[in-house]
Order: sequence, then C-alpha cells, then structure tokens
Amino acid sequence: MTENVTVKTLARELNISIATVSKALNDSHEISLDTKQKVLALAKKLKYERNPAASNLRSQKTKTIAVIVPEIANSFFSLAINGIEEIARKRDYHVLIYQTHENSDTETAFTESLVCGRVDGILISVSSSTNNSLHFKSLVKKIPVVFFDRAIDDIDAIKVTTDDYESAYNATLHLIENGCKNIAYLSALSKLDTGKKRIQGYLDALKNKGLGFNEGLMVTHDADKDKTYDRIKNLLTSQKPDAIISSVEEMVIPAYHACKALGMRIPEDVKILSFSNLSTAALLNPSLTTITQPAFEIGQEAAGFLFKLLDKKYFTTDEIPVLKSVLIKRDSTAG
Repeated sequence: MTENVTVKTLARELNISIATVSKALNDSHEISLDTKQKVLALAKKLKYERNPAASNLRSQKTKTIAVIVPEIANSFFSLAINGIEEIARKRDYHVLIYQTHENSDTETAFTESLVCGRVDGILISVSSSTNNSLHFKSLVKKIPVVFFDRAIDDIDAIKVTTDDYESAYNATLHLIENGCKNIAYLSALSKLDTGKKRIQGYLDALKNKGLGFNEGLMVTHDADKDKTYDRIKNLLTSQKPDAIISSVEEMVIPAYHACKALGMRIPEDVKILSFSNLSTAALLNPSLTTITQPAFEIGQEAAGFLFKLLDKKYFTTDEIPVLKSVLIKRDSTAG
C-alpha cells in the first residue's frame, strides 16, 4: 500500500470502527482477544506505526510502566516483579504485567502495542524462543527499555543480570568435590546469553578438573512437560549419571519424579542441584541444593535504571551491576 497506514486504514480493512481499532491497539479490556489479535496482525502486516504526537497529545507522562516476563508463575519472575513494584510504588507509578508464555510472537505483539502512549517505559525478560534482535534494536530507540535476567546478546541497552557463568562453574565444582565424575546437564535458554553462560560454566569446570564432556549427558528442555520427563528418564537409564545440574527450575521436579520412578536414591545414586528460587526447595525430599538468584534485587535494580532513563539521569555502564547468586547446599548433593 502506498498510502500512510493509519488507524482509519486498519478500521476500513477490518470493517470495524476506528474507536475499536484504537482500543485494541491500547489493549483495552473492552475489546475481545480475537479482535485484538486481528488488529495487531494487520498492523504488523501493513507496517503500521503510531504517531507519538497524535497518540500522546498531553505532554505529561502516563505514570505507568510495563513488565513483560515469560511466566508469572515462575518463582524467579514473581519475586522480580515484587522488586519492580516496590520501586514503582515509591514513584507513584502503576505497573502493567504481561506474560508471553515463552512465545516470541506474543512478545513482539505486546511491545508493539506499548510503544506509543500506553506506558512510559518497559522492563522485559525475553522469552526463550526470542530470535528477533532487529525488533528489539528498533524498540529501544522508540521507548526506554531495560532488560533483566534474560536479554538480547547483540543490543546496546541496559541489562541487569546475574553471574550465570560463575554460578554454574561453582555448582559443578561442588559436585566434583563431592566425588561426582559423570555429571549431566539439563539445558534450557540455549539461544540466550543467560543459557550460554550457564552451559559454559559447566563445561569449563569439567575441563579444568580433567573430566571430559559427553554429549549424551546433556538433555534439552521441551515445552511439552511429558517429553522433558521422558528425556530425563532416558538419560538416567542410558548414561547413568552420578549427578545432575538443572539450568532452570522447570526441569528439576521432573528429575525428582524420574528418579523415583526408576527407584534411584537422591543423593546416594544421583545428586541433583538446580538454578531455582523455589520457596519449597528446602521442603522437597530430599531438600534441594539450589543456585538461588537475587530475584527481588534484580527487579529493584532493573526498575531503578528504568526510572533513571525516564528522568534522563546520566550514568555509565560501569554502574550497572552483575548481581551474585548463592549456592545453597542441601541434602540433594550431600556427600
């Protein structure tokens, strides 16, 4: 189409009112999910871009920020959101929370709908399926954005993260020091810098302690929980690892179930530890050794930097911290 694509264009193409299109673009509760999806899909197809001047005639801020996470039920993200909300409340800001369910297209649709006028800034932890760095490179030029925990590798933006490499390295050393030599790794987030650093920490610890890497000891996460469980169960029977490191907490419970189904004792037959902020880790049988991230503090730091962007305060990249996780040793890795 050669004409400028406007709200009127979208309304005409979909045979709905301009008001409905506008409300759909602003994620109004008055509009059905089906209509919203149709409007967003057409907007993307026709490369519609909202006019900041037209969509935000008032000069004052919305006093609202958006938080986009893969999953709200995940204990790490729920704690991070609490940290974000604490900072936002002090600034008298509202927080809109969106979950992508690890879907990159949903993530893109959310950010596109938020760009002009809906919120003042965005805090985001990207989905494991994210592969659209060009979209995010464009996004950070349109609106203040801060990434937390999970970020896009090749993008010039503020990223508040933890010491993923060191945490995985030290966790692997802990298992080796407890006599483990055949250490399996449950892998997730492998497309993201977060996942890559965790894998590298594991591999380097093995290498530095003279232990070779066996590809059969690495199992990847699947969105289908039953497939993840079957993969772990097959790993335990075929490779007979004496220890397991889970890179995400979603894989550790299936590992416990698989051990129980096979009659394997934790930690006598296989030791298990996981990156996890599960409040129930100490209550599992046996209690789970965890690499616990400072999720609440990550949320606070990320929100703090977003408000610095909104206030146009000067700061250097050296001021952006890499927060330290803690290895909490419990019964699942006992010697």
